[in-house]
Amino acid sequence: MSAPSAVLEDGHREIVEAFETFVRRELAPLAAELPETEDQVPYDLRAYVRKRSAALGFYAGDYPEELGGSGMPFTAVVLLHHAAGRSGCVLAPYALAGSDGPSPLLRNGTPEQVERHLVPLVRGEQTRCLALTEPQAGSDAFHLTTTAVRTGDQWVVNGRKTFVSNAEHAGLALVVAATDLGDGAGPTSGATAFVMPMDQPGLRIGQRYEGMSGEPLFELLLDGVRLGPEAVIGGEDAVGAATALAIDSLSRGRLVVAAMCNGIAEHALRLGVEYARERRAFGRVIGDYQHVQEHLVTTRAEVEASKLLTLACARLVDEGTESPENAALAKLTASETAVRAVDRSLQVHGATGWVRGHPLEFLYRYVRMTTIIEGTSEVQKVIIARSMGLN
Repeated sequence: MSAPSAVLEDGHREIVEAFETFVRRELAPLAAELPETEDQVPYDLRAYVRKRSAALGFYAGDYPEELGGSGMPFTAVVLLHHAAGRSGCVLAPYALAGSDGPSPLLRNGTPEQVERHLVPLVRGEQTRCLALTEPQAGSDAFHLTTTAVRTGDQWVVNGRKTFVSNAEHAGLALVVAATDLGDGAGPTSGATAFVMPMDQPGLRIGQRYEGMSGEPLFELLLDGVRLGPEAVIGGEDAVGAATALAIDSLSRGRLVVAAMCNGIAEHALRLGVEYARERRAFGRVIGDYQHVQEHLVTTRAEVEASKLLTLACARLVDEGTESPENAALAKLTASETAVRAVDRSLQVHGATGWVRGHPLEFLYRYVRMTTIIEGTSEVQKVIIARSMGLN
């Protein structure tokens, strides 16, 4: 199927085609060996895919070459995430930096932090987790009860974080806490981001949660964790600045999620079209019936509109415009579109798509999280509303 969005892809087609070749030749055969009814990919296989992709220059491709990246434009990275989702290969997403990879938060780190923590992440040699969400602060992410109190030249961190992905395999954690300067005024100076190794005394993993699509999440408990000044991401000048740094990080993360969603939606559409062309009922292929056509045509229109929006926002990032409003528009549109696309395609398949082990059965469970991660759809609407002068 030709597509209007192809016009915006031409500038990075060679990179995308090289990635698709890698997925087809190396990852798809490995994925074919995995049990059809097993949702979780073994961690050692994830690590292999991550390191292999980093060696080829795809993983964390937008980071500078001196850090181990490829210096790609952000638009190219967005197109790679779209290609990963579109491929239908369960290993493809692990070939690109996600929530366990290098964080834009660390882009703001000191030179020592960049060398010690960011470089191994960019090269795929280590993974991390982000500890931001708290039991009483989900969408209201910066309503923090976890505190970091300055005591002499050290920080003492206490609190509880929840829904932390990759905690069991991460080498380090990025922890956001309300800052108390120890002057008796309490945590009034804003949120501060800290980097700490997962074996830091006082830091431990608590409860484990199983997600709908098999991906576990964890609770992190911080009990008197003592950190030196070198643990503050960005150094002394960044004390209390985590909110601004995180907003910048979230904007890019939301565009990456949008791209992944567009790819998933396109994959679901392809499955639906292929099935509608082959499946026969009442003496005809079901694609002849208008009700089936309605599902697929509506999905195609929505996917193309969402993809164009995401690519336009990514190009603006490359031009120096990182707008929370743009990222929210793209993420809201793409995630909601992907949920509808998978739902419609499963409806076209009927019971065939509902059976455990079918790609759509997994996608139906997997795609639902995309309207929640990196900010719920409702949070995206609040951001957009405020940019319109509302509330």
